[in-house]
Amino acid sequence: MTTYAVTGATGHLGRLVVQELLSRGVPAADVVAIARTPEKAADLAELGAQVREGDYDRPETLATALVGVQRLLLVSGSEPGVRVPQHTAVIDAAKAAGVERIAYTSILNADDTTNPLAGEHQATEQVLRASGLSVTLLRNGWYTENYTARLAEFVERGEIVGATGDGKVSAAPRADYAGAAAADLLADDAAAPVVVHELGGSAFTFTELAATISDVTGAPVAYRDLSVEAFAADLQQAGLDAGTAGFVAGIDASIAAGDLQTDSDDLDRLLGRPATPLADVVRAARG
Repeated sequence: MTTYAVTGATGHLGRLVVQELLSRGVPAADVVAIARTPEKAADLAELGAQVREGDYDRPETLATALVGVQRLLLVSGSEPGVRVPQHTAVIDAAKAAGVERIAYTSILNADDTTNPLAGEHQATEQVLRASGLSVTLLRNGWYTENYTARLAEFVERGEIVGATGDGKVSAAPRADYAGAAAADLLADDAAAPVVVHELGGSAFTFTELAATISDVTGAPVAYRDLSVEAFAADLQQAGLDAGTAGFVAGIDASIAAGDLQTDSDDLDRLLGRPATPLADVVRAARG
């Protein structure tokens, strides 16, 4: 039997992937949920999954966590600036443990994106390509939850402010990306040492996002577009420091450049269905 492991199993995405593997009929004893704090994975243990301690910053825990694992989902770390050494530690431990395949949650259009978050993903992809292991690069687009989590704010303000221009975002909910990750781990048709999936749902502009929120909630919400510089200044006035404001504005600039849009149907193919429409995600968030 194949044993599957998921790092970051207590995070939003990792937890969903573990649940998805179980729902697809993988025996619970063959699913390993790796968590920095195993106590936070009690719900997964109750489902029968093996819960093992694995801390990206403590390589000795990773070696133990990956014993007997054949296929691994490496969920990217959440701490910018330290992710490359963290991810490298997991990859090294996987090689030492005899893991056969690693899937990694990278960033959409990693080859040529200007997204300020991309550098560590690009570097991790290079480490994976050099590892000698079978690799799948799950280049995830944005989570729709990035926007629906702010639904109440948008409705209260009556507007969404940004610097995205006419740029589109191929977003999908975390559950869709989790389903795609599980499908990839379970697939036995890897045709190359490195497989790349560009993953995203139906693309929308921020004007379309605002219109969808208006349609679903009945509250008028509009999109107000600013220059990157003006948006950064607006964010500073709202309380962000200059560095963070520039970082956030830089992400909007990358959206305007098309970095978070894809025409790929990889997500639909892995899911075996169309990605969840924006309106459905907004409706669920409102409910």
